[in-house]
Amino acid sequence: MAVSKKFSAESIREAYRAGLRDFGENYVQEFADKQPHLQDLPDARFHLIGHLQSNKSRLACDLFQVIQTADSPKLLHRLDSSAQEKQIRLDVMLEIKLGNEESKSGADPKEIPQLLEEAHKCPHLNLLGLMTIPPWSEDPEVSRPYFRQLRELAQQHHLANLSMGMSADFEVAIEEGSTIIRVGTALFGRRPKP
Repeated sequence: MAVSKKFSAESIREAYRAGLRDFGENYVQEFADKQPHLQDLPDARFHLIGHLQSNKSRLACDLFQVIQTADSPKLLHRLDSSAQEKQIRLDVMLEIKLGNEESKSGADPKEIPQLLEEAHKCPHLNLLGLMTIPPWSEDPEVSRPYFRQLRELAQQHHLANLSMGMSADFEVAIEEGSTIIRVGTALFGRRPKP
């Protein structure tokens, strides 16, 4: 997946012309500004990969085909309600926090059974799997234990998809079983300064 946060709609269109179809955005409002310029890309899929506040769930459901950062029962039910209003099934992933960084979002691994139980009560959600963002390091091997732990959690709970790995560590993520890598810098270059 091409992480297009902070890049223009024209950059996304260029990547689309090059054959990319899945794009990741971090901010609901930023993508709301770009989305009107991208409506003619019929098979493009847009993933929200940044933290989602439950009060923005309706707007997120209007903008994105996949929400990778569901991390609470409340958010799952809000997304389900929004998907029901739109008469769609929305793809979601559970974001799991495996590091102890204060700045990172995500559910504790011990919460997975409860989140799965709640997700199964949401008929308009299609649960794809698990997502994580390990603590950043220049050494991709530092990420390996986090990726391995997420893979083991997914296997334990019979979930097929793993969203893990970014530009600096995607090779290790693939070795550990990632099915979705989130690559921005390696595709688009450094993000433009605001």
